[in-house]
Amino acid sequence: MTSSPETSAAKSADPVDSLVLHATDNHVAWITLNRPEALNAITPDQRERLIQHLSHASCDPGVRAVVITATGRGFCAGADLRGGPPTGGPQAGERVAGEQVAGERVAGDVARMIRLGAQRLIGAVLDCEKPVIAAVNGTAAGLGAHLALACDLVLAADSAKFIEVFVRRGLVPDGGGAYLLPRLIGPQRAKELMFFGDALTAADAARLGLVNRVVPADDLEKTARDWAERLATGPTRALALTKQLVNASLDTDRTTAFAAEAAAQEINMTTTDANEGVAAFTERRTPLYRGR
Repeated sequence: MTSSPETSAAKSADPVDSLVLHATDNHVAWITLNRPEALNAITPDQRERLIQHLSHASCDPGVRAVVITATGRGFCAGADLRGGPPTGGPQAGERVAGEQVAGERVAGDVARMIRLGAQRLIGAVLDCEKPVIAAVNGTAAGLGAHLALACDLVLAADSAKFIEVFVRRGLVPDGGGAYLLPRLIGPQRAKELMFFGDALTAADAARLGLVNRVVPADDLEKTARDWAERLATGPTRALALTKQLVNASLDTDRTTAFAAEAAAQEINMTTTDANEGVAAFTERRTPLYRGR
């Protein structure tokens, strides 16, 4: 998938900005991984920029939906295992949040790297207060697969593939994979994907429930734009609360879930959009939501 004119224009003097394109169009924030020669494997700098963009989307009232996509033939090949320390980063032996840099490894380094690195990225998607769509244009492997599956809706080109690649490297799945997959497809299917590491076609991913819709590659951007702009005209705060309720539902008992639902509705009824929705219903007209 090639970047849209809006995303192509989002560049600055910071070299990382050319590797993670960003633009807002019709209240939709487009975040585009742009390292096609590396199948968009994520470097530490890119990861931090992704987290930053998602955080800004959460608090920006001008953003009402988010699309994460990529250029080239790959969506994301996972974490860049060949990359060095972040640009302008520490020297050998120094340790910073989420990174294992050159030098002696000590106990706790790997857990810290995962906790403050891949897990922060997946958490940023799950915690974003706006609906997030993944437009998966090609292979999504490892952390790249989890980045897509953490999104609220997943669109995939018919040529896309999803791979739990960790077992091929002798690694345990990270980036929230063992949390996400069982909740999406159940523990038995999740184990099958993680134990074997076989490539899953977009059609098979849709059959299992990992993908909402598979479309021809040439239609992916248009479909993502249509879905995102439809979400961007919806009741933004109600969608944020709905996302929060659904994401928490599998980790809570019924009493807690019901209490959270009632509290969310109480909060939502203070919004302008909720009042507009009720008024439009009684007046038999189409509501005009403003995201407030």
